[in-house]
Amino acid sequence: MRAGGSGEGRVPQDTATRRPLIAGNWKMHGRMADAMALVRALERQRAAAGAMPFDMLVCPPATLVGAVAAELADSPIAVGGQDCHGEAEGAFTGDISAPMLADAGASHVILGHSERRHGLGESDALVRTKANAAHAAGLVAVVCIGETEAERDAGRTLDVLSAQIEGSLPPDGIGPSNTVIAYEPVWAIGTGRTPTLEQVAEAHGHIRARLAARIGDQGVRVLYGGSVKPANADELMAVADVDGALVGGASLNAEDFWAIARACPGS
Repeated sequence: MRAGGSGEGRVPQDTATRRPLIAGNWKMHGRMADAMALVRALERQRAAAGAMPFDMLVCPPATLVGAVAAELADSPIAVGGQDCHGEAEGAFTGDISAPMLADAGASHVILGHSERRHGLGESDALVRTKANAAHAAGLVAVVCIGETEAERDAGRTLDVLSAQIEGSLPPDGIGPSNTVIAYEPVWAIGTGRTPTLEQVAEAHGHIRARLAARIGDQGVRVLYGGSVKPANADELMAVADVDGALVGGASLNAEDFWAIARACPGS
């Protein structure tokens, strides 16, 4: 059984083997009945499949984190939040802290999603503050980075990724047990568009190299996010340095989400 903030249920990673992670970002979707139906369907899929050669994470809206975590308490499927504040507590009406997520049963939290960076103006510095808070609460920070269409067209993709890695990650204490990177080209999110496999490989290879230079560790998982669906999951999961996926809309359908997970190597 997973305990909020305790670190139980996490799979340690080393530099030789990075176990794939399939994470579902439900965004602002779902009521209690929807959530229970979805996670029960996922759990049925998991039970029928037996051992999973991948990790699975679902990130519901904050109102559902506690209920989903309780429903999955005896399951290897982990639960995460979609954002957290940089402070542990305080006069921040409407926000949720990392310790609150951990207390509700979450083990992960998505930070710096493009919808927050570009829709709400979140900076690298703010994302770093949130990542520090997540680590302090015992949560795995799933830190999102990615370029806009204008930045890609200007040939700045790799520079943007380097700057976001440098600015969004805490300076110390980063490792496979507390940090995941999600590469999400902004122009591919929710649009049905995906980069070419060569573009995905280039971005992930660059991120891997920057992480190695930054922390000297090849074990941090790098997920691909951006219109991932069953139809393209096989080819995306086969790209070098792609350690899983951050899935949006397709994670709201148990069969689609499970099909994406089954595209992981070894499944």
